[in-house]
Amino acid sequence: QVQLVESGGGLVQAGGSLRLTCAASGRTFNINTYVISWFRQAPGKEREFVAGLRWSGGITYYADSVKGRFTISKDNAKNTVYLQMNNLKPEDAAVYYCAAAPNYRAVYQVASYSYWGQGTQVTASS
Repeated sequence: QVQLVESGGGLVQAGGSLRLTCAASGRTFNINTYVISWFRQAPGKEREFVAGLRWSGGITYYADSVKGRFTISKDNAKNTVYLQMNNLKPEDAAVYYCAAAPNYRAVYQVASYSYWGQGTQVTASS
């Protein structure tokens, strides 16, 4: 069993920045085989992929809408994934979820992920 806990959401003005944190834990969790990703869901919309990484292998993935503005990274010692969000836009407002998948297939698909955090609200106002 994998537990994911998000933090770092909040309300900022458009153009501002936030850093989201996803802490992963589990007694038998082998994080080296996993992909950890961020999804978001805005009112009236489906949950969509934002960014992800293979814990090992140095591969990252980004939605076109956030390339150049968001950066996903990890802290190996803490089993923690970060999403640095810069130049936030009102359309970035959503609940952001951390998710873990046991392999690297179909990274962009919600159904690929076995574990989800509870979400953290991000709002960018103008």
